[in-house]
Amino acid sequence: MARNKLLSALLLYPISRLYGLGVAVRNKLFEHGFYKQQEFNVPVVVVGNIAMGGTGKTPHVEHIVEELMDRYNIGVLSRGYKRATKGFVLATPQSRPEDIGDESYQIYRKFGPKITVAVCEKRVIGINRMLEINPSINLIILDDAFQHRYVKPTVSIVLTEYSRPVFKDSLLPYGRLREPRSALNRADIVVVTKCPPGMKPMQYRIFEENLSLFPFQKLYFSHYNYGHLVPVFPDSVETIPSLETLAPGTPLLLVSGVANPRPFARYLRRRKAKVKLMRFGDHHNFTASDMTDIENAYNALPAKSGKFIVTTEKDSVRLFNNPYFPHSLKSHIFYVPINVGFIDRGNDRSFSECIEKTIRDSSLFKNR
Repeated sequence: MARNKLLSALLLYPISRLYGLGVAVRNKLFEHGFYKQQEFNVPVVVVGNIAMGGTGKTPHVEHIVEELMDRYNIGVLSRGYKRATKGFVLATPQSRPEDIGDESYQIYRKFGPKITVAVCEKRVIGINRMLEINPSINLIILDDAFQHRYVKPTVSIVLTEYSRPVFKDSLLPYGRLREPRSALNRADIVVVTKCPPGMKPMQYRIFEENLSLFPFQKLYFSHYNYGHLVPVFPDSVETIPSLETLAPGTPLLLVSGVANPRPFARYLRRRKAKVKLMRFGDHHNFTASDMTDIENAYNALPAKSGKFIVTTEKDSVRLFNNPYFPHSLKSHIFYVPINVGFIDRGNDRSFSECIEKTIRDSSLFKNR
């Protein structure tokens, strides 16, 4: 086994070096003006990462929207990962997850007409279309666009997950990094996400020392706040259970199609639940066969009173719109909404205040 791992590493290492070289060359072409970046007359906040997988981009985008929507007319644009449509699509009350992607659907469902939500693979085209449709937009948030360099960002925010930090990772395909760690130099703000409760000063210092940010860059630490259970199918539910009052050992089936469900599973286990995890791929499109497997797994749980299914907010939008979901389970499945909280580390400004200051200090405003 060890020998096979060594051989795999030796084979992947040169591929990783070639991949890294390709990314570095592309970045240099942008930096030296061979590839042009489009600058807009409204500030553009980019939220992204340099590693594959879930670092919590959508909850952080939602946090920014919540903090700033009273002062800005916000437009949120993403590519709409795994949607069935192509090109520019504006979110409307008739939109479905397959039209605009599950994450954009979730954002639109939360904020509705208070903001403009759209998807487009080509961000320059997408921003122009949004501004044509709604000229009152004066702040654009790009979800998962740190590598999309054809748009010149006003503020670049990079997220790295506490349990899988960039300084312990390697370039694809040997690791999970989309870009070399040096890509962090382009960020204005770096956020360490999904931090556990009760972090010690030494744990903060490990990140501060290993990330080694420039003085102009700001570092923040965030965690998830979990809400109360919400029915995925409200019309089918009479009584909503409470995680706070669970009987020890209550059987829960956790159905997850997110990149890293472990923090969520740990949270449920801290509630003394007996959790069985059914893990699917990130952004998984649930099939009829999957639904049969979920129903069988639920029925196989110990026949205690109070057993139920828990899923993530992102998965809930796909399950709610899935025609194969078993009718018998509709009264037994709930999701847990999450929101982002920031740990007070003595920053001179809050996360949202830092975004606004970076906007004010940008060339976009200084040239006005």
